[in-house]
Amino acid sequence: MLNDTRHALRAFADETDAVNLQRFFKTGPGEYGEGDRFIGVRVPATRRVARDYKALPLADTLTLLQSDIHEERLLALIILSLKFKAGTPDEQAAVYRAYLDHTPFINNWDLVDVSAEHVVGAYLERRSRKPLHALARSESLWERRIAILSTFRFIRHDDFDETLKIAEILVSDKHDLIHKAVGWMLREVGKRDMSKEESFLIRHYRSMPRTMLRYAIEKFSEETRLQYMIR
Repeated sequence: MLNDTRHALRAFADETDAVNLQRFFKTGPGEYGEGDRFIGVRVPATRRVARDYKALPLADTLTLLQSDIHEERLLALIILSLKFKAGTPDEQAAVYRAYLDHTPFINNWDLVDVSAEHVVGAYLERRSRKPLHALARSESLWERRIAILSTFRFIRHDDFDETLKIAEILVSDKHDLIHKAVGWMLREVGKRDMSKEESFLIRHYRSMPRTMLRYAIEKFSEETRLQYMIR
């Protein structure tokens, strides 16, 4: 079944898209996606294959996740998310553990963003969130992004405290991809409870990275945005 899954994905491959994706996901020397390989499959097609092959055994899905081809890893993570959603509590626990055991392969922003809230966030929603704090303090850029993006699950259910706690840990992070992720999650909090977001910003807007701040205040009025941007 694993070979069938791979063949189904490759049926959507396009050489021109592969070249463009290599550039878009920063795969050059010294860039965050250095060395990653693309075959040129777009996300809607990958989701279609995931739906068709969501019964792929967990072991085979994890083999797919360890591929050196980006779209195969993306496909594996979408399948893992589908397995978690449809799984029993024991199956969900197995998917969660497997996900965290394979974070070295969840190594670009789209891979994190398509899966973190649906696996890690969903599993921890009614459990201790301490694992997120460990991820937020990781040396791995992608584990730190997993930490903040997982909280999107909580935000969607009007639970904002964990997002703000993780943002507090990451507010001085040095990487642009964390600045964008934290700012995005702060913006999502503000869309639901402006006072919560502004309480955080009042404490940190003078020192937080400009990109993080710009993302966080994107939905504010022009006048309010200017007040925050002038330090």
